[in-house]
Amino acid sequence: MKIYVTEDYQSMSRKAANILSAQVILNPASVLGLATGSSPVGMYQQLIKWYDKGDVDFSQVRSVNLDEYVGLSPEHNQSYRCFMQKHFFDHINILPENTNVPNGLAEDPAAECRRYNQVIRNLGGIDIQVLGMGHNGHIGFNEPGEAFELETHVVNLSERTIDANARFFASRDEVPRQAMTMGIKSIMQARQILVIVSGEDKAAIVKTALTGPVTPRVPASILQLHPNVVLVADKAAMSQC
Repeated sequence: MKIYVTEDYQSMSRKAANILSAQVILNPASVLGLATGSSPVGMYQQLIKWYDKGDVDFSQVRSVNLDEYVGLSPEHNQSYRCFMQKHFFDHINILPENTNVPNGLAEDPAAECRRYNQVIRNLGGIDIQVLGMGHNGHIGFNEPGEAFELETHVVNLSERTIDANARFFASRDEVPRQAMTMGIKSIMQARQILVIVSGEDKAAIVKTALTGPVTPRVPASILQLHPNVVLVADKAAMSQC
C-alpha cells in the first residue's frame, strides 16, 4: 500500500485528483469506479477545474458508481445518481450513456444487482476504484459483518450509517434503510484502488483498518490484501498511525 499524507482536505483532494487524472491521461478510455459522500467532493471539484483548463478529457471514460439507495429515484436530491450529476458529470464531457449507477427504483433489487455485475464485466473490469472509509470501516455500503460479501448486493444499513446520513435528509425517518452496493469482491477486483480519508474523526478507524487484523468486522481491512492500493489522507486522519 502506498500512503500519501497531506496537510489538509484541500491538498488531499488535489493529490487524489492528480492520481485519477493521470489514469485518464494514460488511458483515455479508463473505467473509473466512483464514490459519493463528502470525501471525494474536493477531488471532483479539482478535476472539473483541470477539465475547464483543457488538461484532462473525459469523452472516452466509462464510470461505474459504488452504490445507490434502494427506493430513491435518480432525480431525488439525495440519490447518488443526483449527487454525481451535481458534483461531477454535469460539469465535464463524459457521455451520459457511459455513466453507470445502480437503479434505486428497480422492481427487483437483487436482479438489478446481477445486472450491474454484468455491466462491470462487460466493461472489462474497473481500472481504478475510488473509496472513502466510514467511521465503522465500511467501504461502499459494505457494513461490518460476519463474512465478506461477494459482488453487488442489497444491504441493510446499520443504525450508525443511517445516523451519519440523516443530516442529508429532512428527518432520520426519511433515510432509506437499504442500498445496493458493490461487494468486497467487486472492489477487490479493481486493478487499482484509491482511498481518500480526511478528518480526525476518522483517525481511529484508519489505524484499525491499516494495522489491525483483516476481518469482516472492519470491511476496509481487506484492502491490506490488495496489491495496488493508494491511500491519500490528511494529517488529521493519520494522527493515530
